[in-house]
Amino acid sequence: MMKPELPKLPALKLDVDNRMPASWDFDIGVSLVLLVPEEERSALSKSPWADFLKLRLADFPTDSNPILISGPKGTRAAIAFVQEDVSGFKALSQARKLITPLMAERSKKINVISLLGKANAACVMADALVAAAYAALFQLPKISGEVTDKPHLAVMSFFGEFEAADFRYAKATAEGNNLARWLTQLPGNYLTPGIYRHYTEELAKTEGWEVEFYDLDQLEQLKAGAFLSVVEASPVRDAGILRLRYRPQGAEEQPFALIGKGICFDTGGSNLKVGGSMLGMHGDMQGSAVALGTLLALTRLKFSQPVDCWLALAENHIGPKAVKCNDVVTALNGTTIELINTDAEGRMVLADTLALACREKPRAILDYATLTGAVVSALGQRMAGAITNRRQWVEPIIQAGEHCGERIWPFPYEDDYDEDLKSDVADTLQCRTTGAGDHIYAARFLGKFVDKNVGWVHVDMASSGTHKGGLAHIPTDLQGFGVRFGVEWFSRIAQESR
Repeated sequence: MMKPELPKLPALKLDVDNRMPASWDFDIGVSLVLLVPEEERSALSKSPWADFLKLRLADFPTDSNPILISGPKGTRAAIAFVQEDVSGFKALSQARKLITPLMAERSKKINVISLLGKANAACVMADALVAAAYAALFQLPKISGEVTDKPHLAVMSFFGEFEAADFRYAKATAEGNNLARWLTQLPGNYLTPGIYRHYTEELAKTEGWEVEFYDLDQLEQLKAGAFLSVVEASPVRDAGILRLRYRPQGAEEQPFALIGKGICFDTGGSNLKVGGSMLGMHGDMQGSAVALGTLLALTRLKFSQPVDCWLALAENHIGPKAVKCNDVVTALNGTTIELINTDAEGRMVLADTLALACREKPRAILDYATLTGAVVSALGQRMAGAITNRRQWVEPIIQAGEHCGERIWPFPYEDDYDEDLKSDVADTLQCRTTGAGDHIYAARFLGKFVDKNVGWVHVDMASSGTHKGGLAHIPTDLQGFGVRFGVEWFSRIAQESR
């Protein structure tokens, strides 16, 4: 079986020119994006084709945004009316609406003209447009002999007040997001824990990361019974916890920790998934893919602080050796757990991974997991849920998500929820037998494996892993959600700790 090669960032040349171009500066067939202030639409009079645009726009309702027209010389033009305080999710969403139809026209070049009065708004939109372009250019893996029709876009040129535009962030997070989506798209037989480890170790060699793998023999010695309970029925002993170390030169601080749930396929175990609920379970490793993509983005940005990335790689199989309901296992930190539902395997592999990461005394932990259906019920599929053991981080989590465009909403983390996780035979239940709020109970369970002196943010991204028709700047159902947030969050925490 031929394994697909790790993806690379699509080639896209980016130019910035602070002058206002004349109408004759554009070649025939080059697409155009015009950024116009929402509060001052008369700024269109400063554009190279002011009279022509005035006549064309008269055909559209005043609330149309964006507006797509055929411009002079056959130019396909997309006109966006932009709020002066545009940012985050709205900027990325607007950018995709502008980029998508132009790329559908097989544009090789897109010229962006800013008529905005504020340079900050222009730079925000420039970042969003580049992010949307990279997301649209990227092709998800397809196991087929057919030759796919690749997008033609090769150049984006920006005219106007774009001097402060820095595309490093857009490029780095796009590369991380593309990697996360690529891994998550791969079928289960093309991304087993062993293959996943191989891909990651290949990437580590390229990026200069140190690698350590805790295989099942080592996890047995460490008495990581929570993780091991998930893989009892696995026919191949390729599961384990993969640790990657990013160490920038001169950094002596304790590392931040990224942790991701990497269940490469989930049958549900003894609590077997029924009907169509097993479809798509090859994507239950998306949390680990996002953690890995975040590490790649931080590396590309030359993040000044050390980071450890822990990937819990496993499959949840059914078989004669599979654990059962009411079995009791002992986790790496000595906590005994009564199993209630073997389909709640994600919290089991994360429990021992969190405990193992805490032995390294990290400065802060951020974990990603497609963990609970409850968070989907609570939030829908347009943003992720989060829970933290630091009350003062609740508002900063919201602000970080709003700023980077990957919105996250925190839920409570109150200790009286533990009363519902009491077991008659063990230290804790794995989960409740019935009832609502599983995303909160899952976090209370995971918190038992995080040292109290370590700040921790748990992102339950089951609500944002996929969204039909795309979301924000991502045009595919599969989102790769979380890379931009991870970069934003660690950047903020690093500044606060100085």
